[in-house]
Amino acid sequence: MIELTPKHDFLVGIDSDGCAFDTMELKHKECFIPNIIYYYNLQGVSKYAREVAEFVNLYSKSRGINRFPALIETLQRLRRRPEVKARGVPISVPDALVRWMKREKKLGNPALEKAVEESGDRELTLALEWSKAVNRSVEWMVHGVPPFPCVRESLQALADKADILVVSATPEEALRREWQEHGLDSYVRAILGQESGTKKEFLALATKYPAGHALMVGDAPGDYQAAVANHALFFPINPGAEEASWQRFLNEGLQRFLQGTFAGDYQEALLQEFDRFLPINPPWAEEAE
Repeated sequence: MIELTPKHDFLVGIDSDGCAFDTMELKHKECFIPNIIYYYNLQGVSKYAREVAEFVNLYSKSRGINRFPALIETLQRLRRRPEVKARGVPISVPDALVRWMKREKKLGNPALEKAVEESGDRELTLALEWSKAVNRSVEWMVHGVPPFPCVRESLQALADKADILVVSATPEEALRREWQEHGLDSYVRAILGQESGTKKEFLALATKYPAGHALMVGDAPGDYQAAVANHALFFPINPGAEEASWQRFLNEGLQRFLQGTFAGDYQEALLQEFDRFLPINPPWAEEAE
């Protein structure tokens, strides 16, 4: 468990990409996806690769998952598309990366670098090269993106009442850079990214607080699942309606959380609405492998 001594009676975890900052579309469309196409030789089906990767990472219930499981899901779905099969472009799913993900808890570059050093495996080496290229692209491309409206005001309203954590699957260097760029890092106790563990592990800190005093603010089903696993409450930032969600959090959700009236009917209504924003199945046909 991450070490943290409570300073306040409440704990609030906040996701970063696509939740606090409108960086998710920029990162995936301009940084992740072009590198997937290049490193995994998808030039011949680039149209479909982009469509599948956007669905997995942005517009489905897989939204917000770690980059390596997202890469595998993208390649698997792409391989099942009839249009891709018709073009005869081979899509290889790196089995070594799948095996590594099953045994490794901290799915980040440091752990993958260690695995590459120990094994010399070509598939792991390629995945590491791709991941490093993504990070370089993000560092080059992603700047000047402010937080969503009402994020700063929400942090200010919580700062003297709750211990605030950045809880993300993004590399910590990028998180620190983005939160510092906009002067938001001063409101948070810790910035936790993929190198330190999973969102579920981070939210285990909820056990240090009274029941009903821990809340996760996120934009993806994985954020909700991490909250549920640790008996924390969840406030959804709806993809595509982020401004309205943050306005609602600032105007009502935040106070309901602090006053103890968040759980129950209020949270259930939020969850039902959130569920309608992200589908499970894509709009295209998929064939069995």
